[in-house]
Parts: sequence; C-alpha cells; structure tokens
Amino acid sequence: MSKINSALSIVLGSVLLALSTSSFSQNSDAPVKTIASLDVPRYMGTWYEIAKFPNWFQKKCVSNTQAVYSIRPDGNVKVLNSCKTADGETSLAEGLARQLGPKDSPKLQVRFAPEWLSFLPMVWGEYWVIDLDPQYQVAAVSDSKREYLWVLSRTPQLDKKSYDDVLMRLQGQQFDTRKLEMTSQTNTSQKN
Repeated sequence: MSKINSALSIVLGSVLLALSTSSFSQNSDAPVKTIASLDVPRYMGTWYEIAKFPNWFQKKCVSNTQAVYSIRPDGNVKVLNSCKTADGETSLAEGLARQLGPKDSPKLQVRFAPEWLSFLPMVWGEYWVIDLDPQYQVAAVSDSKREYLWVLSRTPQLDKKSYDDVLMRLQGQQFDTRKLEMTSQTNTSQKN
C-alpha cells in the first residue's frame, strides 16, 4: 500500500466542510432519520462500499473502496479509508470520528483534516448511520441534508435481495436511489 498522502487528507478535510455547509440537498421536507441506537464497538471493523452517491472527493477511486474503523484509547474512532486508483495504487486517508450525544448515538462526526484544525467546526462532517441490519452486516450512511449516501457491507459483494431491501428503505426516507453508483470490487481479499 502506498503511504498516506497528506494532500489527500487535506482534500478529504475540505469535503467535510462541504458536508457540513452544503446548501444543496435533495428536495424533501422530512428530516433524515437515523437508526434508534448504535453499538459502536460492534460497528468496528471493515466495511466495503457497495454503492455511493457520486462525489468529487472519491473521483480517483475506481474500485475496492473500504473503511476500517477501530476504537482509539480516548474512546473516539480511528477511520482508515482506502481505494484502488486507476493506476493500481492504493489511496489511503486516515481520519477520526466522534459520537454526538449518548454512547449509543448513531450520529457521528468525521474529520480528515489535520488534528490541529479540529477546533474548527467546518472540518467536521456528518456521518449518520441511517440503516443497519440487526446482525451489523449491511449499513447505509448519510448526512442531515441527503447530500451524500453510502451503502456498506461487511463483504465485498451484497446479494441482490439485500441490496434491493436497503434501496426500498432508503426510498422510504426520500433518497433518490437512482443517483447511486455501484462500486467495483476486483481482486479483493476480505480483512476483518
């Protein structure tokens, strides 16, 4: 794997600014609903991106996009995102997530900007778990404005029925699932 690119971290930090201040959202009067509660330790580990709303900060990712979450000694969550680029390199970005509210809150904030900028509210982006199966195998993550959306799975592929079920629930939350773009998985070995 290539070493973490500090420029990528700054770019991803900028996206958090877009996440937190974006004025463009899908047309919906209904607020985005999160799951009732999140068992954060159970959520830790590897999640593979199955589909996403296209976004500028992942444009160079062509396949094998995944996130690995682990609890830090301070109780926050280490985030390590990776993907394959067109030239076959692995792009890495390390960030930090923190929960908002009680210890079972499904609302988190994530930042990829350098730690010394963490006092600035605009470097934190919303990471809301809005759909999660009881076995913690399939999840959907978004923000309060429906600007971003990711469908995640513990495995690199998701069977059609499970995916269609997630889509139906997302449509019930007024997400335009036609915007979802499938993520390519090539030569993936599972790591948990």
